[in-house]
Amino acid sequence: QPVEATDDAFWDQFWADTATSVQDVFALVPAAEIRAVREESPSNLATLCYKAVEKLVQGAESGCHTEKERQIVLNCCRLLTRILPYIFEDPDWRGFFWSTVPGAGRGGGDEDDENARPLAESLLLAVTDLLFCPDFTVQSHRRSTVDTAEDIHSIDSCEYIWEAGVGFAHSPQPNYIHDLNRTELLKLLLTCFSEAMYLPPSSDSSNTNPWVQFFCSTENRHALPLFTSLLNVVCAYDPVGYGIPYNHLLFSDYREPLVEEAAQVLIVTLDYDSSTSSSPTVDGTTTGTAMDDVDPPGPDNLFVNYLSRIHREEDFQFILKGVARLLSNPLVQTYLPNSAKKIQFHQELLVLFWKLCDFNKKFLFFVLKSSDVLDILVPILYFLNDARADQSRVGLMHIGVFILLLLSGERNFGVRLNKPYSVRVPMDIPVFTGTHADLLIIVFHKIITSGHQRLQPLFDCLLTIVVNVSPYLKSLSMVAANKLLHLLEAFSTTWFLFSAVQNHHLVFFLLEVFNNIIQYQFDGNSNLVYAVIRKRNVFHQLANLPTDSQSIQKGLQRKKKTPEPISRTNSQDGVSMEGSRPAAPAEPGTLKTSLVATPGIDKLTEKSQVSEDGTMRSLEPEASQLSPEGNPPAALSDGEPWSGEASHSQQDRRRLSSASSSGQWTPTPDWVMSWKSKLPLQTIMRLLQVLVPQVEKICIDKGLTDESEILKFLQHGTLVGLLPVPHPILIRKYQANSGTAMWFRTYMWGVIYLRNVDPPIWYDTDVKLFEIQRV
Repeated sequence: QPVEATDDAFWDQFWADTATSVQDVFALVPAAEIRAVREESPSNLATLCYKAVEKLVQGAESGCHTEKERQIVLNCCRLLTRILPYIFEDPDWRGFFWSTVPGAGRGGGDEDDENARPLAESLLLAVTDLLFCPDFTVQSHRRSTVDTAEDIHSIDSCEYIWEAGVGFAHSPQPNYIHDLNRTELLKLLLTCFSEAMYLPPSSDSSNTNPWVQFFCSTENRHALPLFTSLLNVVCAYDPVGYGIPYNHLLFSDYREPLVEEAAQVLIVTLDYDSSTSSSPTVDGTTTGTAMDDVDPPGPDNLFVNYLSRIHREEDFQFILKGVARLLSNPLVQTYLPNSAKKIQFHQELLVLFWKLCDFNKKFLFFVLKSSDVLDILVPILYFLNDARADQSRVGLMHIGVFILLLLSGERNFGVRLNKPYSVRVPMDIPVFTGTHADLLIIVFHKIITSGHQRLQPLFDCLLTIVVNVSPYLKSLSMVAANKLLHLLEAFSTTWFLFSAVQNHHLVFFLLEVFNNIIQYQFDGNSNLVYAVIRKRNVFHQLANLPTDSQSIQKGLQRKKKTPEPISRTNSQDGVSMEGSRPAAPAEPGTLKTSLVATPGIDKLTEKSQVSEDGTMRSLEPEASQLSPEGNPPAALSDGEPWSGEASHSQQDRRRLSSASSSGQWTPTPDWVMSWKSKLPLQTIMRLLQVLVPQVEKICIDKGLTDESEILKFLQHGTLVGLLPVPHPILIRKYQANSGTAMWFRTYMWGVIYLRNVDPPIWYDTDVKLFEIQRV
């Protein structure tokens, strides 16, 4: 039965207990009980929430000077963390925190309810005040005795930032009690923000999370110090501590839970779709040009705004060093097993790094300015390689590839890849001597040939990255060159080309890679040229690809005999690196969260052309996509104007491509012809025409079977004046779009859901943003 809101003795028992932990609260308040109260005595649940928020507000106003007050605040905090998910899962309750509670507990309610804040706002403001509460979550600056308790409303929280770093030079004494209290408050914040988990994924990016929106608005007077505290706590964290082996087994690290919580709160507050944001100009119209003289006013979300405005070199250095140190942590090999602490929050770090590069272009350029970008690249390649067989880590594979795609749109990234790779992180890949570019190609080859089925949608992205960097690769190793040709061999089999409507794109990407290297980096790439000569039959087969119905059917028959997508034969893998473990599939029963589909590569990227001086200009989409639809047949530039049947085959194709979604698609001779005639084989054919006779002559004259002589000849050879005019370099740059914004939202919340197991905040509640599946 309903209990009166004024019955203090009854309500106080919920938070008056002295020593409880958040785990105790979860054990004492079972899910079934919360749901029962919600259904059968809603007024009690409403009063409980209201009272708990009221206690937090009182604590924030008084400054929590006594142990008893602090205990009450923490218990209310734990209780709300426990109850909120059950409020969110019921659509009828979702508005509850955004309503005002009229008169309750305000002494009769005679006063104006007009200016009463919604419960959610009171809760968020109280939590932010409590996060800068002297002697509770920050060190007090006052050291005098009686009566100078700092008035929590008069303190300047910018003087109490939790850690040195961006915009703050002073590193406070570590205090593990403060760390624990901050962690509990941040857990409550994260739970408030998690309302997003209970709404199904929608392409409409305008539905902002009201909790995050209010929290990151000017209403929150601590927005700046809080943003800075979260960022600095994450980037300053050094899990290896003082370098004493086994240190982490002797001392509990109170910082790590705080860093994890801070990283999670930070990425959730930065959940913002940059593709829809256009800033109003002076006259009120919106423009998105980069030519504006003044920086447009940033987004209303202050956290995104602050992040995009960081600009000092030393701040960038601090952030990059911190993220690189933490991402490399799982790779740190020590001679003593388990002697160094391994962190688990690399997925949150990758999301944070993505947000930094996406919202702050100056940061992106800073990252690419020096070879420090390789300290980010190597851990990402390590994670990609390690997770390639594990179905529960598809999301990790995607974010790693997205980051590399974003970086590969900038020329500097390709240039940096030429640095020799000497750090020997044990990875399950063939041993090679070469550069970071070799490492990237070898890992991508491993993912494509021995990853699991669900990674197929990423092949386009992986090869786009290789195309983007290819014009800058000075010298590929023999191992990497062979891997590229093995991919071409696998992707140009007839059954693969004919079995899906977009498979031939992969061949186009690979040919573009070879063309870029031959045209722009011929001199140092004798290994690749040699590999092309050795596998010349692959190119001849492509040029002579059959297009008649009978051959198409025959090609498809072969598929039934080879169920495996790509053969692993004729790829000489050799020995894997010492100390590496093979990439393992997920343990059966591992939980994973579902993800929304990612947009296709044509939506993810836009084409830019690199001009002589290295500047890029965006190509008009009309010009770059000479698709047979929408263009008059004459513009097909296939040498001769098409006859009237062209329009007929276009309708055919249009019908076919629309049918492909329902699995009814079948390849036709017209369809094969339409792309076969565009295969960019001229450069390679010319190279073979010039070099093959010369190489054969050397072999006959000197009776050679030795590679080194041929390579020596190729190193000194030149094709100047013999190749077709170099084509302009095309870079496919990542462009923000609402599809990826939604993907990031589901991925990020999925990670947070799965990582919060102690206590299991959202476990077994009716989450709508994704499904929880078992491998």
